[in-house]
Amino acid sequence: MVDPIRSLRATRWFTDGAVSDDALREVLETARWTGSARNRQPWRFHTVRSAATRDELSRCGAYAVHLRAAPVVLLLALDHSWGDAEFDGGRVAQNIMLAAHRLGLGSCPVTFFPQHNAERATAIAGRSAPWQVRTGIALGHPAPKPAGTSAIPTGRHSLDALWTSD
Repeated sequence: MVDPIRSLRATRWFTDGAVSDDALREVLETARWTGSARNRQPWRFHTVRSAATRDELSRCGAYAVHLRAAPVVLLLALDHSWGDAEFDGGRVAQNIMLAAHRLGLGSCPVTFFPQHNAERATAIAGRSAPWQVRTGIALGHPAPKPAGTSAIPTGRHSLDALWTSD
């Protein structure tokens, strides 16, 4: 059962293949069942397929450039009138990526920062306070990684390096 979790990897390169409405609906249907504090469900989803809008989003932070190539960008709006919305947002984002993975789709999250980039993404999603979009998720059919070296480290720390007990 943990194999889908262990095998989930960020995908920053996508084919030109469209993500079907059925697949997108399945991902979001799964995501809406994510638990949240006091069952507030402090999230709303906004999908972007427009190439021009994806390009605009790709300029909303140093690590957002891959959004330009994704067939779909899912913007995650959170209700910031609750202090724990970001925690719940992380939970739903992970479930979105796991649901996409189970359907054979690749995904990669992005955080919109600094604040003016979050404000741009929020406006694109048609939201205003207390809602804010700080997270986007690229979705699509994975393409092979281009040849060359990456600045991103690979591998995982050993469990012994991460775990202590008394």
